[in-house]
Amino acid sequence: MSGKGMSFIVLLGLLVLIASSTIYRITELERGVLLRFGEIVQEDLQPGLHLKIPLVDEVRRFDSRVLTVDSAPERFFTSEQEQLIVDSYAKFRVSNVGNYYRVSGGDEEIARQRLTARINDGLRNEFSVRTLQEVVSGERDQLMDQLTADLNQSMSEVLGVEVLDVRVQRIDLPDEISEAIYNRMRSDREKEARQARSEGLEESEKIRADADRQQVLIEAEAYRLAEEIRGEGDAQAAAVYAEAYGRNTEFYSFWRSLQAYGNTFGSGNDIMLLEPDSEFFRYLKDSSGE
Repeated sequence: MSGKGMSFIVLLGLLVLIASSTIYRITELERGVLLRFGEIVQEDLQPGLHLKIPLVDEVRRFDSRVLTVDSAPERFFTSEQEQLIVDSYAKFRVSNVGNYYRVSGGDEEIARQRLTARINDGLRNEFSVRTLQEVVSGERDQLMDQLTADLNQSMSEVLGVEVLDVRVQRIDLPDEISEAIYNRMRSDREKEARQARSEGLEESEKIRADADRQQVLIEAEAYRLAEEIRGEGDAQAAAVYAEAYGRNTEFYSFWRSLQAYGNTFGSGNDIMLLEPDSEFFRYLKDSSGE
């Protein structure tokens, strides 16, 4: 290769090196600041190609997308001095690149820590003026909206970020309080169960007493009807006997005497002491009974 060709390649390489050190690009997903000897000379670099002085200027880039800070669970007190363990998160993005760099040095973790501290302070203040019912359900949305607005105003000035949303993921009671509440709920349920059993027992006694009363009434009515039927049967039998006796009194007397003999001497070992002229032996002496 000739000397001119080699010189051209070297010159081209130097141009490329100078261009790469002078030209830089900011994408649509980035925000940046331009530093000169460590001092900010341009705070908010827009997306596109830009020029800088090699070895003098430095470009610091930051993520311009919506970021999430997930706070560790913290203990807060309500206005009733009830302890709650609150797990929260927030959505934010860089809005003022200059303030963001000055406060955090461009370190996203430092920004997260400062934002977390402010979120916890805001939650502590909001929870302290509300009851347990209000923070759990009654005014929860209102609380979050107010906290988001307050944090957005303060953190925009202090940290250079826009707070888009603050939400509570979970609210728990401490273990010792949860156990006490569980025991109280169990005691209440057991009390209700005892009351329900007592009421059920009382109702069962009423039902049983009513069933016993109805049983007595039914049996009494059945006995009355049976006696009436039996009485009617006895009356009819007596009428039949009377009619039969009236048709042939002599035969009826004879038949009753035979029944009496059979009942008396049925076992074969019976002994009776009677006078010979007793009426009992009337038909044994004479078949006509005379």
